[in-house]
Amino acid sequence: MKYYHQELAAGRWRELSLVTQLANIGSEVERAMQAKKRGNQESFQLAVERMLELIDLTIADPKNRKRLKEVTRARELLVDFLCYDNVYNSTEEQWRKYFNGFAIYSNTQRRLAREK
Repeated sequence: MKYYHQELAAGRWRELSLVTQLANIGSEVERAMQAKKRGNQESFQLAVERMLELIDLTIADPKNRKRLKEVTRARELLVDFLCYDNVYNSTEEQWRKYFNGFAIYSNTQRRLAREK
């Protein structure tokens, strides 16, 4: 299998907290939404593939097994929102709110760790 994030797939992803994993997934979601808005199909497709790769690595991470319901549900809703008919009526703003919380927390934790 070809990985876009080879170093992460080789095991580094499991070293990251779930919050940091979700923050990184959110970055790919944002890239996909922006590419879709610009009509850039190639960038959109690549961002979606990278997003799905990171979600699947998160699902495969043993430390996340108690959160699988949330992660797998987010995967389902994101695919519906980005690639299909958006039957769940998700919005860009909802996805940004969901993932921004993880990004802010992850960045704060990283900053605090550097200050120690």
